Order: sequence, then C-alpha cells, then structure tokens
Amino acid sequence: MKSRDIAIVGILLAVGAIIRYMSLLIPGPIVSNLVIAFYSLAIILVVPTFREAIGIGVVAGIICALLSHSIFPPANLISEPIGAVVALAVYLVIRERFALAPAVTVLVATLASGFSFILIALLAVAPTVLDKFGTLEAFLAVTVPIVLITAAVNAVVGQVLMVPASRALMRGTRQAAPRGAGKVDES
Repeated sequence: MKSRDIAIVGILLAVGAIIRYMSLLIPGPIVSNLVIAFYSLAIILVVPTFREAIGIGVVAGIICALLSHSIFPPANLISEPIGAVVALAVYLVIRERFALAPAVTVLVATLASGFSFILIALLAVAPTVLDKFGTLEAFLAVTVPIVLITAAVNAVVGQVLMVPASRALMRGTRQAAPRGAGKVDES
C-alpha cells in the first residue's frame, strides 16, 4: 500500500473513531457503528489487497473494542476484519456494474460485521446475555434492529461521502502531478 493510501485509510479511520467515541453517549448493548462506513469507504477508495483489508479491519476492530460499551467489546476484533474483507469482496464484484456500488458495499459489510458481532458476543458471553435480556429472542429483538438500522445509515453515509472523497482524491492527484505532465511534445 502506498503512503498516500495509508494516509487516506488513517484519516477515514480517525474520523470513524471520533464518531464512535461520540456514540458512547448512547446507552445499549450494541451501538450504531459508523466506523464500518468509514473503513468501507477507505477500502473502496484505495482498493487494497485482501491482506491489507484484513489489516484495516484489525485496526478498526481495535478502535471499536477500545471505544465500546457493548456487551463484549473484544468481538470487534473479529467482526471488523470480517466486515472489511466482505467490503472488499463485494466492491470488487459490483464496482463496474452498479452505480450504487458504494452503498451496497457498505450495507453488506455492515450486515456482515454486525451479525458476526452478535454471534461472537452470544457465544462468548451467553450467560451474561441471558442474565441481562432473559431470553435469546429478547437479545435478538434488541440487537438485530440496531444492525439493520446501522446498515441502512452506513449505506447512505458511504454513498453520500463517496462523491466528495473521490473528488478530493482526484484533486490531490492532479496537484501532485509534476509540471509539464500531460503536455504533448510538439517537436
């Protein structure tokens, strides 16, 4: 990954971390996770390798685990890399075929991350879940809508931010071009 790509990913993860930190004000076992929208956008913009996407997911997972009040924060260390790999896979498949590829990519990545988080949390802390919610159905009744709503919001955020992010990248590329680049030698 080029330095420029690392900077793009870092900036977008930092924005996601700030928003995640602000979401701590909202109580609940699982909170909306806009970090997924930002790392998915980073993946769409730089189109990393799958190994690099896993790395992006691991960093996002660390951010989410540290800035969390969910029922089992370490689940983020697995769910975010899953979301990142899914984001890359989905984007690679649909990017040339579909105008709303960013929205669909973020939507599917959020669903993959969110539902894997719920599954991991259930497996890891089932007694706590049953203690807190009484039944598995009650836990799912609370968490599944949060994942679905977050996926919809993230999809809109990803699609809306794609245009200005792409323009900013193009502007940076044009400004970075050496003088005389693109000129045709007429001699």
